[in-house]
Amino acid sequence: MTDLLNLLLVEDDPLFRLGLATCLQRDPTIESVTEASDGETALSLVKKQIFDVVILDLGLPGLGGIETCRQLQQLYPDLPILILTSHPDKQLVLKLIEIGAKGYCLKGIDAEKLVLAIRSISMGATWWDRNASNQIHSTIIQVQESPLVVNAQSKINQVEKLPPSVNEFQLTKRELEVLTLITQGRTNQQIAEILFITSGTARVHVHAILQKLDVTDRTQAAIFALQQNLCS
Repeated sequence: MTDLLNLLLVEDDPLFRLGLATCLQRDPTIESVTEASDGETALSLVKKQIFDVVILDLGLPGLGGIETCRQLQQLYPDLPILILTSHPDKQLVLKLIEIGAKGYCLKGIDAEKLVLAIRSISMGATWWDRNASNQIHSTIIQVQESPLVVNAQSKINQVEKLPPSVNEFQLTKRELEVLTLITQGRTNQQIAEILFITSGTARVHVHAILQKLDVTDRTQAAIFALQQNLCS
């Protein structure tokens, strides 16, 4: 039987918060929805109670959504945070990845998809809506093509041809390296240390891999990679 989830909903609009909490509590996979109207209250609640997922609005008074997310991740790095906002912004998405958010949805998402996003990140996957995914992918391409980050080794890698099975999924050399480490059970932090990149960059690569392989989490990616002989 699926474990029931205890959620913390952080939203300053009382009517929206009430409506969303009521909607979520109707789902049979959700045990409880605790409400907070600001970041300070959210931090206080997390110190006293165990939550499976935090649903966090960014337009909060006082501490603000970004700083609340940052502090929650610093104090509780294993606590999944799903951002729910009405303001799509490319730089915002990248900042959220960097500070550790596990997902990003725009307000107006239908209830079924929202619950799927919540359950996905509770099991260790990430969830970024299509708009955010496109922004992430475009940023990765820009970084890969920037002359500032192209060194001698990367030039060699660009000349080398990937195996047909890898080309089919359009995985870059770096993504293939990350995927190999995923199959070894490495965390984002471990991947970052091995490849000499930041944890946020590792997270971006992992997300791109999940999108390209059309899987929802790291476990599925690892199984698929081994089945398709994508890793050396």
